[in-house]
Amino acid sequence: MAADDDLNNDDLAADWAAAASNDASGAKALSQNEIDSLLGFDDEGNSAGSSGIQAIINSALVSYERLPMLEVVYDRLVRMLTTSLRNFTSDNVEVTLDSITSTRFGDYLNSVPLPAMLCVFKAKEWDNFGLLTVDSALIYSVVDVLLGGRRGTAAMRIEGRPYTTIERQLVERLTRVVLHDITLAFEPLAKVTFVFDRLETNPRFASIARPANAAIVARLRIDMEDRGGRLELLLPYSTLEPIRELLLQMFLGEKFGRDSIWETHLATQLWRTDVDLEAVLDQQVMSLHDVMELKVGSRILFDATPDSLVDLRCGDKLMFKGRMGRRGKYLAVAIEEKLPGAEPQ
Repeated sequence: MAADDDLNNDDLAADWAAAASNDASGAKALSQNEIDSLLGFDDEGNSAGSSGIQAIINSALVSYERLPMLEVVYDRLVRMLTTSLRNFTSDNVEVTLDSITSTRFGDYLNSVPLPAMLCVFKAKEWDNFGLLTVDSALIYSVVDVLLGGRRGTAAMRIEGRPYTTIERQLVERLTRVVLHDITLAFEPLAKVTFVFDRLETNPRFASIARPANAAIVARLRIDMEDRGGRLELLLPYSTLEPIRELLLQMFLGEKFGRDSIWETHLATQLWRTDVDLEAVLDQQVMSLHDVMELKVGSRILFDATPDSLVDLRCGDKLMFKGRMGRRGKYLAVAIEEKLPGAEPQ
């Protein structure tokens, strides 16, 4: 019994010391389960996915700045592409924008579902590249439509073989139509021309940026009755850098970055603004020495005569020329000439 009492006393003393230590330090010691949860491990010691420290260091979770005007460009692209593909395929085509996401270029290449065709194109004015990915479903659908396949039947997919020359040529024609519409979609915002560079089937040969570089991906869904597929447009942030300030603008009204109501109100208020108009009879340039020699009684001679024209200025801008006169008890200037600087721009 005495030994048991000693053990109980020792346990109580240890608990008391631990509690006192926690109170002194002001911090609570973490258990093993809490440490595993923080590090992203489950109860069996396996990784719990994108949680804890892994969520912090995972590159795919990095967020990038939002570009509001780019969403407007893609919305314009969808409308134009619907019409262009209807003319291209002579079929009923519906184009929808599924998503616009930001990712790293290396992660995107690793996620491309194969087989697929990757069109590398160049933005000439921006001196950089972009990527257009056509998945296998859309490839076989376009080939089937352009070569006279029956309507209402799903396109036949033959996997496990390389694409033929005819298929590559037809897909190249499709990508050229898409690139033409992308050029037109960006036209109200910036002058740029997207030109076809090459067509690749292996993502490793379609590297246009470093794996860690940021890129923005727009995923389009193209439906042709019972057929269709996906089209993905990737633009690295380095490609969009020349027009980054324009893409950060908010979209107002029906035009890019403009609001007709606000413009009309601003123009109306500007026309009502009061400005000072100065009548200058004559002016003379003097040296600093002569100015310093001036004193009470000194005279400055001007070349103006009673018939000389008077300059009317707004700030430092010469607006009109006229003749000095009198109207009632006021001095007046009769305008005789309107100068080019007074013309509205």
